[in-house]
Amino acid sequence: MTDLGPAVGRSSFWMASGTIFSRALGFIRAILLALAIGVTTDAADAFGVANQLPNNVYALIMGGVLNAILVPQLVKARKMKDDGRGYIDRFATLALVVFFAIGTIATISAPLMIGLYTTGWSDSQVALATAFAYWTIPQLFFYGLYSVFGEVLNSRSAFGPFMWAPALNNVVSIVGLGIFIWVFGADSEGERAISSWGADQVALLAGSATAGVAAQAVILLFFWKRIGLKLNLNFKFSGYGIGAGLKTASWSFAMVLISQIGALVQTNVASSAAQARAEGLIIASVAAAAIAWLIFMLPHSIVTVSVATAYYTRISTAASNGDMASMKADLLAALRLIVIFMSLATAGLIVLAYPLARIFSPGLAEAEALGNVIIALAIGLLPFSLVHMLQRAFFALEDTKTPFVFTSIQVALHIIGAITLLNVLEKQWLVVGLSLVTASSVTIQLLIAGVLLRKKIDWQPTGLVLNLLRSIIAAVIAGVIGFVAIGQLGGIGAGWLMESKLNASLGAVLITLLMVISFLFLTRALRLPEYGIITKFLVEIRRRNES
Repeated sequence: MTDLGPAVGRSSFWMASGTIFSRALGFIRAILLALAIGVTTDAADAFGVANQLPNNVYALIMGGVLNAILVPQLVKARKMKDDGRGYIDRFATLALVVFFAIGTIATISAPLMIGLYTTGWSDSQVALATAFAYWTIPQLFFYGLYSVFGEVLNSRSAFGPFMWAPALNNVVSIVGLGIFIWVFGADSEGERAISSWGADQVALLAGSATAGVAAQAVILLFFWKRIGLKLNLNFKFSGYGIGAGLKTASWSFAMVLISQIGALVQTNVASSAAQARAEGLIIASVAAAAIAWLIFMLPHSIVTVSVATAYYTRISTAASNGDMASMKADLLAALRLIVIFMSLATAGLIVLAYPLARIFSPGLAEAEALGNVIIALAIGLLPFSLVHMLQRAFFALEDTKTPFVFTSIQVALHIIGAITLLNVLEKQWLVVGLSLVTASSVTIQLLIAGVLLRKKIDWQPTGLVLNLLRSIIAAVIAGVIGFVAIGQLGGIGAGWLMESKLNASLGAVLITLLMVISFLFLTRALRLPEYGIITKFLVEIRRRNES
């Protein structure tokens, strides 16, 4: 079985380092955003919907297409006489044209899009969200460039820049938020009336967010030069397999379309919860859901995305060469890494939900509302990460139809659950319920994906289920230890840990270290095979630091 080889270890560590640094800056950015406009406020929800629109449109139009075809096609293109440069030029040219056209149309359609993603908002809140959207939707163009430029680098084993570039995005945004707070003041509790927002405030807050995404994309061209590539526009698309690749991606496009329908329903349901604020309740709505997702994605991005990106090129190459034994071995090695780290991460997010929420919240009530969402979402972290890797296994086999099937089932279950909750659940628990529906439907999606992949490649993931159970046992014990520590630090109710953002931050760091050390001890005591993977991963970190 393929283990954590030096090349993958170094690549995964380099990408994880970039992700950790970027996510740390992302946390600072989110804290400043919460300080500027709050988390459970109408202004925060207005900006949250507007800033999410370019991500939704990008995923709908091209996200699935790029993920499904670009890396496998780039791997194939390298076998051409020109080392794939002609394919790169043509695909990059096509992406520039398509994303510019779609970005322009989407920006013009901002009022319509805001209307689609919100329910029950006042006219002034809709107007503010629309004003934000005119500034944020152009991010769509730069997200497309970032993905194309980055995947080209990944296909040539230059993994680091793709993971480090978002750090520049966060730096630009942090500067923008700092200037906003300095000029207009902080408003974490939503005292600034929606109707009092001026064009200068909207431009600074939303414009700096878009400037960050633009910087994230453009910086990758510098790294193209470092590996000997240059962007040459070429509009002659025939004869390079681009049409065939797009045809292959049709199922992936359908999959993303279905997913975005689910996202549309979820955002509408979540936005409707804000109506209860008129009754004086602290309500988690769109902005709180976005913060919870940021926290949820931290371990996924650091570990799962880094591991999946490094192994995706390997399994795509093996599949392209017909070496199914290597593909299966590499896939199993990737899943083993994801299982061991995500088991601990799940326990950590559940135990630390309220202290983490307090870092972003002005008070205890807001922290409890956000913390409940984090706990519910964290339940689905491990299956979500495993599905991410299994999808890439299907993409490596150039099979986009099967992911469409199991994703459609997940989305259908999610939509049914969301609509049901809208009609039976109280508003203050609506986003929590949506998060539980997400976790449940993703778990079902994982089971279906695993069965379908096993049948497709006659794959026997030897020992994976047993090792998963043992990892969960170790994570639960580490979680209990962390929970006891939280009680001692006053993290239950209005104790020391929850008194301030600083206390919550310090306590979260201490408890994280305690849980990590406990988990490592438990994996060794339980003689989990994955303990060797962890130590090899840590050795790679030490070697990288020494060099």
